[in-house]
Amino acid sequence: MAGLKPAGASVRLPAPAPDPHALHRAAPVSSPRPHLVIGTAGHIDHGKTSLVRALTGDDLDRLPEERARGITIALGFTHLRLPDGRAAAFVDVPGHERLVRTMIAGATGLDAALLCVSAVDGVMPQTREHLAILDLLGLRAGVVALTMSDLVDEETLELAQLDVEELVEGTFLEGAPVVPTVAGDQPRGIEALVAALAALPAVARDADGPLRLPIDRAFVRQGFGTVITGTLRSGALSDGDEVEILPEGTRARVRGLQVHGRAVEVAEPGQRTAANLAGVERDDLARGSVVAHPGTLPPASILDATLHALPDAPPLDQGARVRLLAGTAEVMAVLSILSADGVVDPDHLEPGARHRVQLRTEAPIVVLPGDRIIVRRESPVSTLGGGRVLDPWAPRARRRDHARIDAEVAALEAGDTRVLLRRAGDAGLSPAAARLRGVSGGVPLGDTVLDPARVAALEAGLLAALDAFHAERPLAPGAPRRELHRPPVGHLPQRAYDALLDRLVASGAVTLDGPRMRRPDFAVRLTDDQRRRSEALEAELRAAGLEGPKAADLLAREPELTHLHLEAGRFVRVADKLLHRARLDAVVASVRAWFADHDALSATDFKALTGLSRKHAIPLLEWLDAQRVTTRDGDARRLRTS
Repeated sequence: MAGLKPAGASVRLPAPAPDPHALHRAAPVSSPRPHLVIGTAGHIDHGKTSLVRALTGDDLDRLPEERARGITIALGFTHLRLPDGRAAAFVDVPGHERLVRTMIAGATGLDAALLCVSAVDGVMPQTREHLAILDLLGLRAGVVALTMSDLVDEETLELAQLDVEELVEGTFLEGAPVVPTVAGDQPRGIEALVAALAALPAVARDADGPLRLPIDRAFVRQGFGTVITGTLRSGALSDGDEVEILPEGTRARVRGLQVHGRAVEVAEPGQRTAANLAGVERDDLARGSVVAHPGTLPPASILDATLHALPDAPPLDQGARVRLLAGTAEVMAVLSILSADGVVDPDHLEPGARHRVQLRTEAPIVVLPGDRIIVRRESPVSTLGGGRVLDPWAPRARRRDHARIDAEVAALEAGDTRVLLRRAGDAGLSPAAARLRGVSGGVPLGDTVLDPARVAALEAGLLAALDAFHAERPLAPGAPRRELHRPPVGHLPQRAYDALLDRLVASGAVTLDGPRMRRPDFAVRLTDDQRRRSEALEAELRAAGLEGPKAADLLAREPELTHLHLEAGRFVRVADKLLHRARLDAVVASVRAWFADHDALSATDFKALTGLSRKHAIPLLEWLDAQRVTTRDGDARRLRTS
């Protein structure tokens, strides 16, 4: 595998020289030109592999058993450069009925389809199933190749074309070009087929999304170690990246990348990518695993989804086990049918109907909202239908909850992503999780994003608690913000609570005064009796001078009025006493005047200055230090100059 680093090596091997004889072989993929991933599909022996060989010069039957049996067993991949400059990667998937699982894995990440139909045999059962699966997987563009057209006469060729037109009616291939081809020693129709492929529309890539590379093959290359391949669904993968293999949670490091057989530093969305992984064994990997950046893609096990049942799908009972195919993964799952064509909680999966369902998987998988899925019967194996994931991390829908969950899934189907925020509740979603789910319209609150209606309810709850505080304590100038961090908002993390309060301040519903909060129109209003008691309390402290009453005694006797004076700054705690601010202001003025004629103030000097005993003088000196009026210097105090 040229360009990947051998085990123990620290330099990149040179990439192989391009083959000048291969038709339309790709130029180096370091080019920023757009690209397509095209899946070839069709019945066994309808010439898919031969047609791709004629297009690219590559033989995709690489395994000995494939050559011996003449069928594609594993996924084959090759590429060509289209005339418009785009690189087209071909995924040649199996045509044998027993290998439909492999076919679906190959369809992961496809942009378009190349459906191969033999002009000799015409449309076959597996042709129909492949087309149905590609249609269910959401493909919207493609080309039909009528292969082996040299083996039939004009009338048979015309009948084969009519057969194809009838097949594709009502599917994404309706109106697509039908190109007769010959892929033998004297190929014909190849240039016309290339032109039809070049006319396929460009595809938007999710370059800003999380790294997601579903593994469709994993093998050991001698001298290099473990190598995986897949179509990069979103994000970018760089040589040297630390990655996580999901859902297993194994960590590894990328030590070499190839795209279309050439070494690259970065693989981009939509590209067929091979990565040499260090730190992981081949036996630790499986088709269905996903390469991601660590901590970015949480595995899922309960999926809300839509499901369109095929017209010939057998009826399936509520709660049946099914095979769920998503990306390159296949897991068993329990099917809960929420509704069928609008009928809530039906007993069966209805053939031909559109359903909203929940799938509970027996093993975790990695899917994102919008991913396409295929559902197959457990036994005998047949395709039931396909659909789209709406919420990969859904709450379990018990039978009694089906009506409510169905309404939520219907809203998700209509594009209302706030359903996901409502499901997250007050815990909310992290900004990264909200982006991953495609959520819009949420309200940031600290480290989380919440549903706007829930934020409004939390704001109303906090305002109600503040109003209750004002009613219960009308003499308090405001509620300590910490005190109101209790029900109904006590469960919020500190940052979310602070953000909620900031929103109320910004809207003008709340005013902050330091650590306290109040309604803007709130003011302390004393009754006549309270005013008389307040004035008496203030007169009492003035008369007490610098010795003052004990704070505990006053708070026990007149708690509300004492707190009111403390909040207003008229009363000040000094040790265990309460003193009037006017008395303290006089002490400060006397001390400053002392220092006009002296450099230092001793405890004895201060006692003489105030007439206090040592018991009352020392706490006052310490208070002056705390107020930054004086600073202690041994046994004396000096005036602070700053």
